[in-house]
Amino acid sequence: MNRHWILAVLGTAFFVVVLDSTIVYVALPSIADELAFAPGDVQWVLSGYLVTFGGLLLFGGRVADLLGRRRVFLAGIAIFTVASVVCGSTTDPAVLVGARVLQGAGAAVMAPTALSLVLTTFEPGPERNRALGIWGGIGGVGGTAGLLLGAPITQLWGWQWIFLVNLPVGVVLLAASARLLPDGRAMNLPRAFDVAGALTVTGSLVLLVLGITEASWSALLAAALLMATFVLVERRAVAPLVPWRVVRSRRLVAGNLLLLVAGMCVDGVLLVLTLAAQESQGISPVQFGLTTAAMTGASVVGSFAGQAVVTRTGVRAVARAGMALLAVGSLALTTLPLVVGLVVFGAGLGAAFVSAQIAAVSGVAADDSGLAAGIADTSFAVGGALGVAVLSTIGGTRNALVVAAVVAVVGLVGAAALRAERTTAAV
Repeated sequence: MNRHWILAVLGTAFFVVVLDSTIVYVALPSIADELAFAPGDVQWVLSGYLVTFGGLLLFGGRVADLLGRRRVFLAGIAIFTVASVVCGSTTDPAVLVGARVLQGAGAAVMAPTALSLVLTTFEPGPERNRALGIWGGIGGVGGTAGLLLGAPITQLWGWQWIFLVNLPVGVVLLAASARLLPDGRAMNLPRAFDVAGALTVTGSLVLLVLGITEASWSALLAAALLMATFVLVERRAVAPLVPWRVVRSRRLVAGNLLLLVAGMCVDGVLLVLTLAAQESQGISPVQFGLTTAAMTGASVVGSFAGQAVVTRTGVRAVARAGMALLAVGSLALTTLPLVVGLVVFGAGLGAAFVSAQIAAVSGVAADDSGLAAGIADTSFAVGGALGVAVLSTIGGTRNALVVAAVVAVVGLVGAAALRAERTTAAV
């Protein structure tokens, strides 16, 4: 029973992290008007969070392995909660953006640490697969909840409360985490920290997400140079941040590729549909949020069904089915009613996400669970940023959805790299 309470605490933290990546969308016009943002600058209330979050995930996961997962998780919650209070209390645009950056840093610590605690709490096989199925469902519900709650909260109480609601949640999470969570840390790793590796890979990931988000070629070039430097640093490091034993796993690499593709599809398609629904069809943000609930429900079903099938037949079959449904769903959205397309798309997303995530953490030692979680979360976050950047630049909703289907087909091909063995043994 204690493990289920642990999953409830960790799942709540993950829910809040996902919620805060989408709840601010609808509030941006109100924030821009009330705080008198300069034209174009209000987007940094969203981008500041996403860039920091995506860039620090790998670092946050590895720090949890080295310093203790409960300790690091509590620190992440504290940072996130304090930053949320500052966001909801300030009247200065620069302070708001800075607090959102800090909030993203706290989230980047919370998310991979929470996932690594799930991996170390639940035994490999059916038990862990069920937990990861729940995890995938929580992510889908959190994203839709942000779209649903952002508008009514802003209209009824003001945009400040989309941040201030995190205060009571954060306090409860701190108390419950301190009581329930084990203070696990890597026991077989040297007590040394690869500072050069951490600086180069974090800088590279921050610049990568920034370059994708802002369509900045200079940032992308700098990200590539820093990543090349990181590889050189890791080859010479005594205690590398990302050991070769982790990244040489074929299943881990394939799983992260599929997470990248899934992130591209879901974030890119949702952005395209949001713009089309509100600008061309006159659908309100609340109406669109309610419509996407169909996708969320289907993704929860896909996650639970997917983890059960993974246990019996292996990740490859589920990954293939998930990617195929993502492709079919994207195409269905070009011709069929919105709800129908979203149900097919959502079922594919749930199956693809849970199978990819199981693959991405398979065979990873407990000492490296935080690192594996950080890599997985980074792949999905970078994929989301890439999907938004690519699909938003394609002319026409129909064309963008066709491209999303092509991306999913690429993922279908990538799923062939996964082995077909079941995951009832070591995962």
